Amino acid sequence: MAEPGEQLPQEVLALIFCHLPLWDRAAAARVCRAWAAAAICSTVWHDTTISCYCEREGMLLPYLSACLDHIRNLRLEFEPSKEPSRRMAKELLTALAGRTPGLRGLRLECRGEKPLFDAGRDVLDAVSAICRAARELRHLDLRRLPFTLDDALVLRAARGCPELRSLFLNNGTLVGSVGPGSVLELLEACPRLCTLGLHLASLSHAALEVLAAPDRAPFAFLALRCACPEDTRAPPLPNEAWAVLRRRHPGLAVEVELEPAMPAESVTRLLQPAVPVAALHLCLSGDSTGPVRFAALHYAATLRVLEVRAAASAELDSALELLAERCPGLREVHCFCVVRPSVLHAFLAHCPRLRSYTLKLTRERHPWRPTRVE
Repeated sequence: MAEPGEQLPQEVLALIFCHLPLWDRAAAARVCRAWAAAAICSTVWHDTTISCYCEREGMLLPYLSACLDHIRNLRLEFEPSKEPSRRMAKELLTALAGRTPGLRGLRLECRGEKPLFDAGRDVLDAVSAICRAARELRHLDLRRLPFTLDDALVLRAARGCPELRSLFLNNGTLVGSVGPGSVLELLEACPRLCTLGLHLASLSHAALEVLAAPDRAPFAFLALRCACPEDTRAPPLPNEAWAVLRRRHPGLAVEVELEPAMPAESVTRLLQPAVPVAALHLCLSGDSTGPVRFAALHYAATLRVLEVRAAASAELDSALELLAERCPGLREVHCFCVVRPSVLHAFLAHCPRLRSYTLKLTRERHPWRPTRVE
């Protein structure tokens, strides 16, 4: 009698196994020789998500070791406050650093609470080892890593990953330790980098000039997070420098995230008319009406997403109505305060490409869910 699975080609089995959780893949590999061969082929592991939440998944490390060479894009989820989860994540990263020079993409996502006074040195050292070994790494996303990133990690990426295309360092830390100098070296060492996420304090006028160089590859996306004390003290970036960058890369989209730590004068220094802002997230402790009105006057051609977390006021409602009238390309608007009916009517009337909105006319229990536009 034929072994189970011999009736199906290995390519078909591999496509099926792609959609199985890790534990089920391991179980499938023990069914028969044909299934074992399909379960460890490169197709199954090219794009892989590993969640280090279930303690029994720690038992999978011997099985995973046979498949690490095939992983090209890895999304790794773990809870830093739980030792088994953290240990498994660190062991996987360490194993990857020693086994997979062909890794192309790495995305780390932390869940749960970060332990107090935890610098995450063990995790960051493992990431640094990846950057040292994976010469073909093209995408590194550390936005969901709650530890303070530093110059040493950025320089390791600059010197070890010349093929980088995207790098996100704009995580939720309250301390900014990545200086403009290391970012400048990164840009010079990685000429194909086209997507970059930073804290505002990490960006400099010199970096904008490097990005605007005539021989620079097309630069598509820049995310700026403004949340820590260093960001509030960042020197202003000249409007003319943004204008030059915009002319050099007409398709450039900038995402700006402003957190409560940013005082009004810092917001004014950042929001220059020539910045091609495509997404604006406002969660300021002070005035939000001014930035919304500024966006309406200067970002009408580029703004696609607006998020506002502020106290309700007639002035804010008026600013939102002005923005609706002037920004017909808007795709999403989310305002987490009650607005008057004319605000909702303005967005529905003037924004034909609107796909989703959060505009509540009365108080509701949180969380507020967005409304999809059919």
